[in-house]
Amino acid sequence: QVQLVESGGGSVQAGGSLRLSCAASGRTFSRYDMGWFRQAPGKEREFVAAITGSGGSTGYADSVKGRFTISRNNAKNTVYLQMNSLKPEDTAVYYCAAGPIRTIVVLTIRGYDYWGQGTQVTVSS
Repeated sequence: QVQLVESGGGSVQAGGSLRLSCAASGRTFSRYDMGWFRQAPGKEREFVAAITGSGGSTGYADSVKGRFTISRNNAKNTVYLQMNSLKPEDTAVYYCAAGPIRTIVVLTIRGYDYWGQGTQVTVSS
């Protein structure tokens, strides 16, 4: 089992930046692909970004490409989401997730088995 705890959310003005962190329990963090998802009020949870266990492959939703960067530090059991040029439409609860390691990143909710509790990101115009 993997336990995930997100941090780094908050309120920011449009154009600003935030860095989310997700700390994972356990000694086998590098054996999990990691993903970030988000859910806005009244909307379904959607994919944001993902990274393979080694960090060698990443994937992004079109809506965040060029603005968000996912990375991981396996020595610290942590995955990050650097969010730049934030827009009001980025407002959501952001969740990190862990899934079995694969050769390519998985972009769907079904690909992940463990989820954090989420952290709120609010972007004002």
